[in-house]
Amino acid sequence: MVSQIAVPPKGVFVPVPTFFHPKSDSEIQPRLDVESQVKHSVFLAQAGITGLVLLGSTGEAVHLSKTERYDLVAGVRKGLTDAGFPDYPIMAGVLTNGIDETLEWLEDYAKAGAQWGLVLAPGYFGVSANQDNIKEWYTIIASHSSIPILIYNYPGVTNNVMVQPETYTALARHPNIVGCKMSHGNVSHHVQVSLDPEIDHDNFRVYSGFGQQLGPIVFFGAAGVIDGMAAYYPKTVVRLMKLAEQGNLDAETKAEIHRLQYVVSRAEEFIGRYGIVGIKEAVYRVAGLGTLEGGRLPLRGRLADGEWEKARATLLAGIEKIEASL
Repeated sequence: MVSQIAVPPKGVFVPVPTFFHPKSDSEIQPRLDVESQVKHSVFLAQAGITGLVLLGSTGEAVHLSKTERYDLVAGVRKGLTDAGFPDYPIMAGVLTNGIDETLEWLEDYAKAGAQWGLVLAPGYFGVSANQDNIKEWYTIIASHSSIPILIYNYPGVTNNVMVQPETYTALARHPNIVGCKMSHGNVSHHVQVSLDPEIDHDNFRVYSGFGQQLGPIVFFGAAGVIDGMAAYYPKTVVRLMKLAEQGNLDAETKAEIHRLQYVVSRAEEFIGRYGIVGIKEAVYRVAGLGTLEGGRLPLRGRLADGEWEKARATLLAGIEKIEASL
């Protein structure tokens, strides 16, 4: 039985990609590779990553069946426990719009061993989902979910729905809503919610989906990041987080934060250009896990010849050097 921790810890979470076996000629699509999923999860835990987000946007939850989603979460939970990481923090993504189906996903995740659900804002109808309706939607789900939830605002996949700061203020009062992930570039929203005096920040944590925002938002009260690049360069992002959350900073520490934030922000351009396919290739190239073409359509494939080498020589050169030194 996994201990249910009400509020997720501060730090660096990784929205992990989902691993698949290479597709055979007799299959419609490639099968889940839970063994590689577990190996990658243990790799991250050993590198100091605070916790995982399974089956988020990067994890392609929309490409998996109900059974597959359960098997993946349960498999990772067992694998981490067997590796000496019992009760390791796991959030699981819910990427559907219906209230009943959202609650079904959350119930499955609770049974599989996740401590929290990361629930995507309903965006099928775009801005027709006004702020009052978004508040009511989350309130109903939180009131009926068997595990605490976080609000997941990713306008890029929800027809540009933007959860407004005052909506977070209202929803943060619900005892079963324990935080949010903002996957957008509006740093002002991060700062407003992180510093809002009407929010109990011991019970509502703010995370960014972008490592390039780590230093600025953590300095102003955010709990950390849920960062895709930490899937393959975890130690550098963890080091930046530890330094950024310190109180009084001397000149030497500030200089190191500046250096780390630069190489992290520079390397994050790789994800901006190559997306989930790029993340999977980077995990394969750096950590030796997964395959080069193990995804499901429409994300199956790999980088074009020479693109990885070009990225290593430009975007990733700085962070590779630091990662190797840690």
